[in-house]
Amino acid sequence: MQEATEMAPWRSPSLLGLFNYTTVKYVATRNKKVGFLYRVFQLTVMGYLIGWVFVTKKGYQAIDDTIESSVVTKVKGVAQVNTSDTDLWGPEDYLIPFYGGKVLFIITNFIETPKQTLRACPESPSIPFGIKTGICIQREQNETGTCEIYGWCPTEKTQRPESTNVVQHAENFTVYIRNFVRFSQFNFSTSNIEKDSDPTYLKSCLHDAVHHPYCPIFRLGDIVSKAGYSFQKMAKQGGSIGILIEWSCDLDTDASNCHPNYSFMFLGSNQPVTAGYNFRISINALPRFARYSGNGPGKTKRTHFKVFGIHLEIMVFGT
Repeated sequence: MQEATEMAPWRSPSLLGLFNYTTVKYVATRNKKVGFLYRVFQLTVMGYLIGWVFVTKKGYQAIDDTIESSVVTKVKGVAQVNTSDTDLWGPEDYLIPFYGGKVLFIITNFIETPKQTLRACPESPSIPFGIKTGICIQREQNETGTCEIYGWCPTEKTQRPESTNVVQHAENFTVYIRNFVRFSQFNFSTSNIEKDSDPTYLKSCLHDAVHHPYCPIFRLGDIVSKAGYSFQKMAKQGGSIGILIEWSCDLDTDASNCHPNYSFMFLGSNQPVTAGYNFRISINALPRFARYSGNGPGKTKRTHFKVFGIHLEIMVFGT
């Protein structure tokens, strides 16, 4: 005869397992080679953490890479030009836009078509400049060998820039760049101009990475050469250059160590089809380059320019 027994709930194996205690068993191996490799591995990990993560990369620091920035620019310099109405240009003539900003265009060459009027004339053989009238002009009366258009005549004679119209001494123009930055996470702000700068110093200095790192004035010829290009070649057909301002600030140290680093980069292509930088200006909003004037009752004439120049784009980044 068997007697059935019932185990108390608190003596269940699953509950008794809560009161078990285990320890790790270590085995010591007396092997110099294994011991040496183990210590080398430990020192390598410690060296990486201390030397690279904490000292070099400063992994313990908080990083603010959402830099807030504003840029103000000014260009100064006068130059001799060869146009139909003047032989001298200042910043108000060669700078677009004239109020300054992160992007600016400095005219260094041009093709001028003076005394244009609205009338019928032979079409340009390369670019349509007007509305076709449907009339074909006899060859002996048409030097371009094209049909008639109604538009601003005479049309542009050539599209290729000539060295004779290059703005003289444009390489000596100066570009003033004022950059204000703010790191909102740390409520810290600074500028590329020292707070105690002498106003007379800013009127005479030129930027030099070694001797004048806080001078915000750059010579245009130096900007082009630091981007790796010949100024005379770029002045003739135009080009685009990026001015990079990098802020690398360690706020664990003195705030005076937070300063900008400048670099210059060519933005464009060397392919003949896409080389250079140019556009045409023929709108009333920019009367400096499309000058309109009366020419008798109901008639208007203008001077039209196709301009070539150096396009500067200022890019700010940092942490």
